[in-house]
Amino acid sequence: MHRRHLLALTGLAAGLGASPGMAFRQARAQQPAMPAPGKRPWAAQVPGLRIGVLGGESESDRLGRYGDYARLLEETFQVPTRLYFASDYGGVQQAFAARQIEMASMAPAAYAGVWMDTNGGVEPILVTQEQDGSTAYVAVMYVRADSGISSLEQMRGRSIAWSDPNSASGYLIPRAELRAAGISPEPGQFFSRAGFGGGHDQALVAVLQKQYDAGVTWVSGQGEFPYTRGTLRAAVEKGMLEAKDLRVIWTSRPIQNGPIVVRADVPAEFKEDMIAFHLALPKVHPDIHRAVERGSAVGWARTSHKDYAVFVEMRQAEAQQRRRRD
Repeated sequence: MHRRHLLALTGLAAGLGASPGMAFRQARAQQPAMPAPGKRPWAAQVPGLRIGVLGGESESDRLGRYGDYARLLEETFQVPTRLYFASDYGGVQQAFAARQIEMASMAPAAYAGVWMDTNGGVEPILVTQEQDGSTAYVAVMYVRADSGISSLEQMRGRSIAWSDPNSASGYLIPRAELRAAGISPEPGQFFSRAGFGGGHDQALVAVLQKQYDAGVTWVSGQGEFPYTRGTLRAAVEKGMLEAKDLRVIWTSRPIQNGPIVVRADVPAEFKEDMIAFHLALPKVHPDIHRAVERGSAVGWARTSHKDYAVFVEMRQAEAQQRRRRD
């Protein structure tokens, strides 16, 4: 990524990630009410609601987290609602491109990918918001605590597990920032080898099992390790590891949180109903909100494509690098 792209990303995160003070508190106080139950006119064009759910967990875990959420959507808007479980980021992207789903929460780079694949056929409507009003997270590079590695420089000649080629924190952002720092992320150069874990949790397991020396993933960047939200926090809560098992050796600049995305061709009234539903959800149904979001997020804020344009530029830059390698 060119320096101006990194500066644009930094500026975006600084603007969205700063504490908004009174304006944020007023916005929270004025959250809309949950939409009244009832079938909407848009149901003639969207007779069923299909929601994409990203991989990284077992299907039973995802059903446990999202089941009540899907039922509440169905009860509120009185259209059949089904969860589409994808094995990875690409599965949700392909489902959007094939018009098999209407809505999904996505990583920012995955959104950029499907926006490119569909020529603008998807639209972000909401972004996750933290307790201080920020809408950003960070990527981290982690190693086993017993690895003897305590800095990025000590990764020279070691192996790294990328999470997913469509992940901002698990692939695109680390590679872009490494290049900007003069470090080639290609295998056989700075790193001895590199591979894909098949998801954030899978890459973490590969590092814990010593298949790779390091991995990269997303965390909130707030609070002490393992932070308030993110892959590492979830892994500790699920008993996959203890916080003392890992060490973070590199942290990225702030990254805009991933959006809730809908197909661009759904009615405007559908989009507004989904926005109102999600803005009200944390206050009206906090248990469902916590299950879906996990961690410290307090809700969502409105967003639009311009907040993710930098990720489109990153993907285009990565594609150019791939063509040069080929």
